Amino acid sequence: GQRGEEEEPHSLETFTFYLSEPLSKERVEAFSDGVYAIVATLLILDICEDNVPDPREVEEKFHGSLLEALSEYGPNYLAYFGSFVTIGLLWFVHHSLFLYVTKATRLMGLLNILSLAFIGGLPLAYQLTSEFAEKSHNEIEAIQVSCVITFFASIFQFAIWTTALLNEEETLHAFARYGGKEHAFMFAKLALYPCVSLGAFFLTCLLSEFSTAIFHLMQIVIPFAFLALRIFVRISLTAIKFVMSLSRRKVVLLEEEEACLSPNETLS
Repeated sequence: GQRGEEEEPHSLETFTFYLSEPLSKERVEAFSDGVYAIVATLLILDICEDNVPDPREVEEKFHGSLLEALSEYGPNYLAYFGSFVTIGLLWFVHHSLFLYVTKATRLMGLLNILSLAFIGGLPLAYQLTSEFAEKSHNEIEAIQVSCVITFFASIFQFAIWTTALLNEEETLHAFARYGGKEHAFMFAKLALYPCVSLGAFFLTCLLSEFSTAIFHLMQIVIPFAFLALRIFVRISLTAIKFVMSLSRRKVVLLEEEEACLSPNETLS
């Protein structure tokens, strides 16, 4: 039969409503933890497969010294620890994010899948930076690929939080909303890796001496730098509150002294 005049194609509002429908938060977290665990396992398998010295080579080339033999694989081990720290901190940020998410939506689930797709590319980034450890054009390109993978893996996490803020009363805990206790720290956590990966990418374009060793050392130092920043902010806020409390005590004492004085003494 012919289509009636009252029938209309699906509008953008219907599509938007479809994306805002609720999604099981527990299943999103379980799926994400599984992907993070698999990616970490792949890294461990990669480092254990081709980075163990042969006993005969240790005896002949390094005169039986295992530590000297292991030193040849130093760049690979550094790449492994840098990549593993990146995965660990991205998982920690993801955990902190969904700790304050009270209700997940389908759009948030879609953004989470896109983030996990680039998380799965971190073993590829590890292999690239470990294979091209010597100073060359390929080494710089390997770092740039790693920066792009890390950027998109983290920027989609930031997009999840931004999407939750659009309807924060339903999707976010009060601590992570605008003006909440953890709002500034959540912004710092989620903006950390996008900013660092972009900064490292532009450094490769400006500095000719930039190498994979410097890149992986940056990856290892980032969590400690963020922890130091958080401690510094906490100490600063505590000091400010202490100074403000002292000033308030002085004002209260002055008001009490004025209340105890007689009217003539107050006028004088």
